[in-house]
Amino acid sequence: MCGCLIFRDWVTMRSMLRYPNIDPVAISLGPLDIYWYGVMYAIGFGLAWWLGRLRAKRIDTPVGPAAMDDLLVYGAVGVVVGGRMGYALFYATTPFADDPLAILRIWEGGMAFHGGLIGVIIAMSLYAWRHGIHPLALGDFVAPLIAPGLAAGRLGNFINGELWGAPTTLPWGMVYPPLGPEPRHPSQLYEMALEGVVLFLLVWWVSRKPQPRGLITGVFLAGYGLARFMVEWVRLPDAHIGYLAGGWLTMGQALSAPMIVIGAGFIIWALRQRLMTKESV
Repeated sequence: MCGCLIFRDWVTMRSMLRYPNIDPVAISLGPLDIYWYGVMYAIGFGLAWWLGRLRAKRIDTPVGPAAMDDLLVYGAVGVVVGGRMGYALFYATTPFADDPLAILRIWEGGMAFHGGLIGVIIAMSLYAWRHGIHPLALGDFVAPLIAPGLAAGRLGNFINGELWGAPTTLPWGMVYPPLGPEPRHPSQLYEMALEGVVLFLLVWWVSRKPQPRGLITGVFLAGYGLARFMVEWVRLPDAHIGYLAGGWLTMGQALSAPMIVIGAGFIIWALRQRLMTKESV
């Protein structure tokens, strides 16, 4: 019996992963520190611009390749301002009024996806209004460009050593020393895989050919909401917020549930529009 226990403990120790303790500063140039978190956002914006130019070459898109420069500026402002304001509204422990310039320091963390999404929706709506584009048509164009940036952002969370999951006995559990010796779900990597890679492949696949207006937007909203809702089951809630209800509902789940409903609504509406179009032909 003793030998079995020793063997079990040995296997457990062998199966545990340890956080690599990555320096959050990517490059130091004299007094200037460039953080990995900021680098990840730059990569996300760069991928969105590149993918957007690829999509804009199609005849069924509402914008051309040359418009991607302006569209990226609108999107970047929406992400940063919305993300920071969303964090201040939903997650921050101290108000940004005490340090207004903190809204510009995205490399320090403190970004909320749902706030960033609202910011992008507002920015894209303004762009659509100024250029005479239907907002849903622009949403369908932009939706496939977002997920790679989400993947990069979650990698930035992992490098920063934030947003850890609950303790786990699974073999890929990772020990993060500041939180103690227990292996934990690397929930940032789960989100990177689901919200980033899987969601990108799904939305890009759906958008590979013309779709009824609103379908691609709906797939993105519902897909992200489902991915985030699932990962929140194993992700630790913010310590100063805790669970909102029932000992399990997190802020992330509360904010993602409406996305699932709205996204499903767009999908159903778009498919009905396609069916009605076929029946009228």
